[in-house]
Amino acid sequence: MVDELVLLLHALLMRHRALSIENSQLMEQLRLLVCERATLLRQVRPPSCPVPFPETFSGESSRLPEFIVQTASYMLVNENRFCNDAMKVAFLISLLTGEAEEWVVPYIEMDSPILGDYRAFLDEMKQCFGWDDDEEDDDDDEEEEDDY
Repeated sequence: MVDELVLLLHALLMRHRALSIENSQLMEQLRLLVCERATLLRQVRPPSCPVPFPETFSGESSRLPEFIVQTASYMLVNENRFCNDAMKVAFLISLLTGEAEEWVVPYIEMDSPILGDYRAFLDEMKQCFGWDDDEEDDDDDEEEEDDY
């Protein structure tokens, strides 16, 4: 019985040694592949985006239309990255600073449904930071009346 256990222990030790050697070889191959990948990535240049990366938004009402146009344009030319509303909202949130960033924190804390609804999120931003679509419509109506 003891001889059988010694033989089994010896076999296990041999197997362990073989697996350790194999593991070391695989780790070396992995290290070489990672180095090769890094070299290849340095050689490949991503295509330049025709639309510049949007500037951050800190809550100035006068900059809100510009911010929305910049982000919408950027997402449009990179539509494969922004495949759903949640991704679009997350992108907008990542560009908020200052007062605008403070404004969004409660929505995140309560896991608000607007975090997954791009249009609703934009509407909330417009309401909070003073962009009233109705005002623009009223101005257009007045101009049309003046034309008569």
